Amino acid sequence: MTGNHRNSSFTRRHALAVTGGAVAAGGLAVTGYQPAFADTTDTTDTATEATATASATATGACMTLMSSVTEGPYYLDGALVRKDITEGKSGVPLTLRLTVVDATDGCTPVKGAAVEIWHCDAWGYYSGYTTANPGGSAPAESEDGSTANDASYLRGYQIANANGVVKFETIFPGWYTPRTCHIHVKVHTGGEKEDGTYEGGKVNYTGQLFFDDTVAEEIFALAPYSRHSGSYTTLDNDMVYDGGGASSGLLTLKAVHKADPSKGYKGSLSLAVDPDAENTGAGSGSGGAGGTPPSGAPTGAPPSGAPSESASPSASASS
Repeated sequence: MTGNHRNSSFTRRHALAVTGGAVAAGGLAVTGYQPAFADTTDTTDTATEATATASATATGACMTLMSSVTEGPYYLDGALVRKDITEGKSGVPLTLRLTVVDATDGCTPVKGAAVEIWHCDAWGYYSGYTTANPGGSAPAESEDGSTANDASYLRGYQIANANGVVKFETIFPGWYTPRTCHIHVKVHTGGEKEDGTYEGGKVNYTGQLFFDDTVAEEIFALAPYSRHSGSYTTLDNDMVYDGGGASSGLLTLKAVHKADPSKGYKGSLSLAVDPDAENTGAGSGSGGAGGTPPSGAPTGAPPSGAPSESASPSASASS
């Protein structure tokens, strides 16, 4: 089953500074995007995180090992270690809280694990591949008016604390044909932060995070998402999501303000991994699974100017 997005009368968006302000588009003010991160601050303290992890361990309530899948066609090396990965990209705010636990050891937290995420913007474009057609009808990525670096937006690492927790500030992803709304994720161990990125070690888990269809449809009716019209794929028809719920990457979502979805969401999930395993998701030979990349996906080397393993931290990078 697919859903159809209708074109709206929303005109071209203007720049949105990372430091806040409403998105102005042709005189129509669209509020509740970047500034709402202040509303979505997770006040869960370290003691509470530790209690929750200890409780799961004591009761033996450890999750099933996460299902590894393909990394997809839009991966780039050298993402920056930072909490806020938006770089001014507009969209409904999403505060993402992920907890890395060892599924082979009673769900004990994996301190120091590096969690890497990347996803498309509100119109379905990935940094590094901004000319790849997202399907349907969407404005060119260059029309978004943001100050984002086309080689690095919506990509980043965070290092897990003593309770295995990482937090990201981002936006709700858009969609591209033929995929459902999703975020890519890798869990690395054994490396270290260097030159603003994460170097060395190995990839223990490659997966994708998914969103409830009802919530996604609600978000996609809002600007700027509504300027991307066409048919999108629901969870049941996605080539990667296998219906396994949390163990397959389905996020738990909580609206910041129930009556106003534009204020944003909090998403959370525990990533139960095997720290001794290795899975890059780069292909079937590495254990990647979950279908073939979308047709028309980029091939060959990343574009010039894309982040590399020697990338230096930008002014917006934060640990």
